[in-house]
Amino acid sequence: MPSILIVDDLVSIHEMLEAVIQPIGYTTAIATDGEKALVRYKAEKYDLVLADIDMKPMDGITLLRQLKAYDPSAVVIIMTAYASNDSAVQALKFGAFDYLQKPFRIDELISTLKRALEHRQHNIDAYPEGKPLPPAAQSDIDAHLIGASALHIRMVQQVKKLISLRNPVLLSGESGTGKTSIAEMLHACSTPVGAPFISVNCALSNESDFHAGLLGENRAGGIWVKQANGGTLFLNNLDKLVAPMQRELVAVLRGNAHGFRVICTSSVNLEALMEEGKFDEELFYRVATLPLQISPLRDRPEDIPVLLKHFASSASNPNFEAKLIEFSPDALAILRAYPWPGNITELSLVVSQIASTTEFRVIQADQLPPRLKSLKDWLKLADFLALQEKHYVEKVLHACRGDKVQAAGVLGVDVSRLG
Repeated sequence: MPSILIVDDLVSIHEMLEAVIQPIGYTTAIATDGEKALVRYKAEKYDLVLADIDMKPMDGITLLRQLKAYDPSAVVIIMTAYASNDSAVQALKFGAFDYLQKPFRIDELISTLKRALEHRQHNIDAYPEGKPLPPAAQSDIDAHLIGASALHIRMVQQVKKLISLRNPVLLSGESGTGKTSIAEMLHACSTPVGAPFISVNCALSNESDFHAGLLGENRAGGIWVKQANGGTLFLNNLDKLVAPMQRELVAVLRGNAHGFRVICTSSVNLEALMEEGKFDEELFYRVATLPLQISPLRDRPEDIPVLLKHFASSASNPNFEAKLIEFSPDALAILRAYPWPGNITELSLVVSQIASTTEFRVIQADQLPPRLKSLKDWLKLADFLALQEKHYVEKVLHACRGDKVQAAGVLGVDVSRLG
């Protein structure tokens, strides 16, 4: 029987929750504050923790953070009586599975408990860390994720971990970096054969279609939600959603009893949009449970020779086998130096076009598109390095929440350099 640790400083809450939870087949244990709950969890470990947010001496958020530090797989639901949504968002930020706002309905409580326990069971049944992926999944990854750089290898390792989990995934990166391909591969490797993959382009969906697709009549679940049952709901270009649709998506994710995984993409920094008030906080923390940043091609030129061979081999050339095509050192140098604003998609189109039409097995520099060789718009080295320094300083300042003194300490520079 699943075990639930109830943490609340009110005995009446204990009695009410036990009266509801025990009859549906769950065992319960009680703790009256966060400190006692942490001791009990470490001694016995429970399938789920249901904790109030307002307790002393250790409140629910502190308990959540310490539970996650002790056991990252801990499944925690936070109960909050605050009218403000801030506490709920804070709970999601620190890894809560969900929250319940008091007073909550009995059916809402039971539904949330069931979803949390199903989530936990799925992660238990998935591939344990350290266990090799099934050969089919390993083969699929190797076939679709091509590269040799350290950045690429690190990304592949992250993708392998994502396959074994059912949490929402947020794929971030510039256009053309392959976010959709990674989403399709995650779906193929983590769901049964034939499971639905419902793709929604948020940049093209108007409010009426989005409402119908997500919520449907009487908010009972729209066509996209129903079709995704047992598979994946893929939300491409999530950053394009307007505020009303963002809140509707939160409602769907909160009540996801349809058993689908959510994978989202964004070509801009959603966290920065959130901090500017342009993206819903709760939605961000719900979809960014497992974030994966995909580096642009210009940051990993070591991948280009491998990608050239892969894309050339896939072309169809009437003169000889495309897999025999090579690139001269001069051509390769140009291809490695070009900044590839369209990333892998642009590289694929360029190579496919050349490989399909060339009469020569070795591609020379003069066969490359003129725009790849035009250097008039390229930055001077000093300008390029200054730009990289600016981006890095901005990242550190963001991580330090704008504290210039702290950022200067991290960067090892005088605070006056930060303006």
